Amino acid sequence: MRVQTATGPILVRSLGRTLMHEHLFIAFPGAWFDPFLKFDRAALIEEAVGRLVELRTEHGVCAFVDPCPIELGRDVLLMKEVSEKSGVHIVCTTGFYHEGLGLPSYWRARNLDEIAELYVREITQGIGDTGVRAGAINLDGRTHCHPAGEEFLAAACIGQKATGVPIITHTTQGCAGPEQQLLLAAGGVAADRCLTGHCCANPDHAYHRRVVDGGSHIGFDQIGYAHFQQDDVRAENVAKLMRGGFRAQIIMSMDHACGSLGRPTTHQLTPESEDRTVKVTGSLAPAYLHVH
Repeated sequence: MRVQTATGPILVRSLGRTLMHEHLFIAFPGAWFDPFLKFDRAALIEEAVGRLVELRTEHGVCAFVDPCPIELGRDVLLMKEVSEKSGVHIVCTTGFYHEGLGLPSYWRARNLDEIAELYVREITQGIGDTGVRAGAINLDGRTHCHPAGEEFLAAACIGQKATGVPIITHTTQGCAGPEQQLLLAAGGVAADRCLTGHCCANPDHAYHRRVVDGGSHIGFDQIGYAHFQQDDVRAENVAKLMRGGFRAQIIMSMDHACGSLGRPTTHQLTPESEDRTVKVTGSLAPAYLHVH
């Protein structure tokens, strides 16, 4: 069995230790139009390569999944270059952000088949003219499914069934995972082909049990984000799931980014994020080592 990376398909066993939800770069919607923001692409690449080399050589991480939504600054050529220079496999995704901050009006006006066609094309043929193919589908469903969001979820189901790639979901504050599972199942997607993300923001073990009992993988993938949840709460809930026999379904990651453009619109602001001159390290967590 093979998985598609930014540099081409590889055998699943070649992935090795993998971080399943991280980012190289994000650009908050509209940030490109802020004349006070600065972006140094070469510096970002140099920084990202250094960080991934450290992950590979000192911590044995050989692969990195970047489920950056299409409209959140996804740059697959950057992913490819960083992968080639660092020796770390990078998997990119197709799929849009949530209805509150994403789903561009052009694509909201497209019908279900057109959205699904885009997803399938990016998986089977490539993203634009880059030659880079997506290896998974990013699905950003929030606390309550907006009608527009449901159409994009349905498109993700079509794309998954047509290509067989997994679906990686986001949730807000660890809510709506079971609702996502029901909608994905109604769309014919097997639960074990899905990772229900950001569940660790929810402190309720009963909620986590509903997700794993639903058959999907569960994402404890915002480790280190104290303003969402304390890590000791996350750790205790991971332990409970492991004692319950769900170890194989738990996915741990950090949702960190090497660089970002723009000041966060939903994250808690930091002194760095107030600075309109964006440094290469951006305003999110500075490294991919917290979980280690």
